[in-house]
Amino acid sequence: MSLFKAASTVSALTLASRVTGLVRDMLFVAFFGVSALTDAFYVAFRIPNLFRRIFGEGAFSQAFVPVLAACRTTEGEAGARRMVDHVSTVLLWTLVALCIVGVVGAPLLVYALASGLRQDPYAYDAAVLMTRWMFPYIGFMSLVALAGGILNTWKKFAVPAASPVLLNLSMILSITVAAPWFRRIGIEPIYSQAIGVMAGGVLQLAIQFPALRRLGMWPRFRLALAGIRESWHDPATRQILRLMLPALLGVSVAQISLLINTQIASYLPAGSVSWLNNADRLMEFPTALLGVALGVVLMPQLAAARAGGDEVRYSAMLDWGLRLVVLLAIPSSVALLVFAAPLVATLFHYGAFKDSDVGQVAFALGGYGTGLLGLVAIKVLAPGYYASHDMKTPMRIAIGALVVTQLLNVALVPWLKHAGLALSIGLGALVNAGSLLVGLLRRGSYKPSPGWGVFALQVLAASVLLAIFLAWANGHFPWVAWRAEPLKRAAMLAVLVGAAGALYFGALIAAGVKLRQFVTH
Repeated sequence: MSLFKAASTVSALTLASRVTGLVRDMLFVAFFGVSALTDAFYVAFRIPNLFRRIFGEGAFSQAFVPVLAACRTTEGEAGARRMVDHVSTVLLWTLVALCIVGVVGAPLLVYALASGLRQDPYAYDAAVLMTRWMFPYIGFMSLVALAGGILNTWKKFAVPAASPVLLNLSMILSITVAAPWFRRIGIEPIYSQAIGVMAGGVLQLAIQFPALRRLGMWPRFRLALAGIRESWHDPATRQILRLMLPALLGVSVAQISLLINTQIASYLPAGSVSWLNNADRLMEFPTALLGVALGVVLMPQLAAARAGGDEVRYSAMLDWGLRLVVLLAIPSSVALLVFAAPLVATLFHYGAFKDSDVGQVAFALGGYGTGLLGLVAIKVLAPGYYASHDMKTPMRIAIGALVVTQLLNVALVPWLKHAGLALSIGLGALVNAGSLLVGLLRRGSYKPSPGWGVFALQVLAASVLLAIFLAWANGHFPWVAWRAEPLKRAAMLAVLVGAAGALYFGALIAAGVKLRQFVTH
């Protein structure tokens, strides 16, 4: 499977996940609106997601996938299977302990993440209760990350990429079926979302079983003390743990930044957490469709190239990934900056979502859009370090980016409120990505292929044309006033987005960019 075909598979399935996630969020804001209780849910849901990103999809995956890929290259299938059994056992028992601590310590976690919710005691208590219901979600999702790491190493990308759809479908059912039922029987409807989250976690783990069994890689968890001890002392397990420590700190830095921003947002006007969350959902489309897809595909391939000593292929894969990032992230950033209001209005402006909410979400989306190139590029550049088992350099860079982000918060939040938080994250991501790139260039790991200067000018010229067109489309049509005509608004958005895509890629082709080079890699 070529890199482009693999990335396209992951991207297409990720698109399905993001579309169903968008439907979920549209239904959510239409049913629940924006209030202190929706802030409480977002805070409660963010807590297990925070730990999932740190332990599951974050530090663990960053350490596990390169070691597994190298083990498979050097020791074959038998050695990889033994490693999976031992690592899985240690992970399972660690998750059991973590979930118990999280459920018991829910009040402290909510206070640490959003102490401002205490201004509304009912919302604060709701956040604590939902955190207790949803915290075990981290256990299911960390095991999903384990399964995904195995399947991706064997170039089986479909199941891991498709599994998030099940969470969205589960939550859609909880909004459309469970929430109205809760309301009829006198229970606060927002609590239905905790059930939807947990059901989604169970379903995502369940669909991994058949794919792993077909590979013969379903983990054999050790339950006896002797088996746990043997797994703990396995050299591969200890290597992953050693790699996880700096990776844990590096990933935690990004999540600490998110925690600080949520804490700040909880003291801003009511609805700020929800506005940021809605903007974040839209921003995830380009970051996930491009950045996550490339990261998932490149990580095991870069690790295998490193383990096999193929430095030319290693550098060529990085170069291809970065060119694709520039080709697609820059026009996406332009769209988020100059076309945010039409996107937000068309996708969220229904039911309890007010006219004023459109402007607030669009304001935050523009802030995120400023740093989209950096947010996506990190997903390509960081695996370049992880493939070499270098977790410390990205960690140090992440710490520096955190400091920059929080200094920017001091300057921007008093002026721009919640949008200042989004802009700080975007600018911090640019600093992070730039530092990662400089590091790879200095050590000679990445050697850019010829033609970058001309390529950058071609993309820039096409993006300027795109910006002019989208700025006209933003101001020419009454996007908010079209609330009463949702089909007309959606149809116009589809036509304009299609025209924008044709304009951008047509301009690239006219400027001499050969798009086939990205497909045939």
